[in-house]
This record gives sequence, structure tokens and C-alpha cells, in this order.
Amino acid sequence: MDTVTPEAEKAGVRPRIGASSCLLGVPVRYNGGHSRYRFLTDELDRYVEWTEVCPEAEIGLGTPRPTLHLQRRDGGDRVISSGDGSDRTDELAGIADARLEELRGLDGYVLKNKSPSCGLLGLPVFNEDKQRVDGKGRGAFAARLTELLPDLPVEEQGRLSDPALREAFVERVFAHARLRTLWESGWRPRDLVAFQTRHKLQLMAHSPEGYRETGRIAAGAGSADPEATRRDYTEAFNRALSVRVSRGRHANALQHAFGMISAGLDDARRHDLLAAIEDYREERAPLSLPVALLRHHGEADGPEWLRVQTYLRPYPEDLRLRHALTV
Repeated sequence: MDTVTPEAEKAGVRPRIGASSCLLGVPVRYNGGHSRYRFLTDELDRYVEWTEVCPEAEIGLGTPRPTLHLQRRDGGDRVISSGDGSDRTDELAGIADARLEELRGLDGYVLKNKSPSCGLLGLPVFNEDKQRVDGKGRGAFAARLTELLPDLPVEEQGRLSDPALREAFVERVFAHARLRTLWESGWRPRDLVAFQTRHKLQLMAHSPEGYRETGRIAAGAGSADPEATRRDYTEAFNRALSVRVSRGRHANALQHAFGMISAGLDDARRHDLLAAIEDYREERAPLSLPVALLRHHGEADGPEWLRVQTYLRPYPEDLRLRHALTV
């Protein structure tokens, strides 16, 4: 199978990520402050391009301003101003529609948690008597964003404090960016086959069914309509990577890689790699141990197939997300 990497991919990708403006240090919060999130500004910033959005500022709400809250009305949740009681739901949601073409070019989005405009999960909802009736609300802009772009990797600030969720989000963002780069490169069917080959282990670890589905689409690209191929592959690829990886699927992907290179290893290196995989499976070692061995063997004298696997380097190494995790 062709493993030629398109020039655009060889040069690396710089993901485009949307973010609530306050998370990037812009003083647009209701109290005139910001909620700078250092993971974004101090770590990711070196590798990505930002698109900042503050729906509340963009609909003309001043700074400082009265707070907003979610209120249950006629079975629906509305965003209400605590100042004059006005309903700002449709205006806030409309920012996603107004900027849709720009948002379509993003590879991920980070939303401000607990915000009636941008909160993704678990917002309190009140009745007209200001009594809490639910704790499962979603901000108006966040709801419209995820409705319009269901395949876009989206997370909120609070959840990214979880190391596993943070890594999963960053992994998806960089994968999304690589696929966008492919589509923007004047791709040919063989380029899609090469892309599929490079992502084999990564797809297998997330979803073996997704790997098979994307493989069928890539294999048929030469005889299919290019736009249909692009649409179907994008949907299947993003759906596969949205599946959370389990320890068992990680171990299966590692075993698959071992099987592909074992003939070229001596007994000692073969034993070390198998032991590392088993130690990971039995929760005695982090994932980084067998991954590091596979990378070493690939760089030393391994086949090109192994050297180009995105599973071994899903994002820039110095982000240092995977090394602390055991799953």
C-alpha cells in the first residue's frame, strides 16, 4: 500500500481552534475581567491558530454588564438578562450562524464552562421564580454551534482539567487538522490511501469498525465521486476518533504493530516489547512505555509503515500529554 505522504502533511499542520475570547485573556466577561486558561495560552498557543468568539460582546452587550441565566419557559431553556429580563437566546445562537463559514474551517473549539452563552454541559436552569429546576442546561451559542457542526471536536474549559479528556481532545484536533490539510492539498485517491495507512493504528485503537469503514471508503476513492468520498470519509473518520479509547483496544493496536515488525526483531527486543505491552495491559506501566519502544524500533530499522504511524505521535511531543497517563 502506498505510504507517500503529501507535501502539505510533511510540512506539518497548525490546527485552527475556536475559543471563548475570555479564555484567551480578553477582558470581555460580565464583570470586565477575563478567564485566561493557561493550557490554551501557554501550551497550545505555540502550535495552533486561534479564532476568538465572545457571543455576548458580539450581540452588543457591554462590559461590565448584567449577568445572564438560563430560564425554563414553555419547556425550553432561554437565556435571560438579570438586568431588564430580556431574552437574548436567539441573538446569542445567531452568532454561530453568522460566523458559520469561518467556523467550518476550524479543527476544534474550547468553550467557557458555566456560561449561559458558551457553557456546554451541566448549567443550572431556573424557573420564573428564580428556583432551580434542572442542572443539565447548555448555553445558547454552544447549543447552536454543536448543532451546526456535530463532527467538530468541542470541549469546555472545566472538562479539560481531566488529563484523559484533555489528551483525547488534543488528539482529535490534530487528526482533524491533518485531514483538513489533505482535503485542501489538491488530493488524489492515492493520497487518501496514504492518509488511511498513516492513521491505521490510531483508528484501530479508537474503533476497529471505524477503521474498516474508513478503509473501504479510501479503497474505493478511485472510482467514486470525489465530493461524496470527501463527505463520507470525513464523517466516518471523525466518528471513529470520537470513540474513547479503552485499554484493551490500545493493547490490541500495540499487538498489531508488534505482529507487523516482530520478524525483524531479535529475541531480546521481541521479548522487551511484548513485556511492555503486557505490562500496560495489566496496568503495571503507562502507555508511553510500549509506544516509546515501537517508536525506537521504527526509527532504528523498522519499516516505513511503522515510522509514519500517527498513533506514535498524535500531536507535538513537547505537549507532554500522554507520558503521565496509564490509559
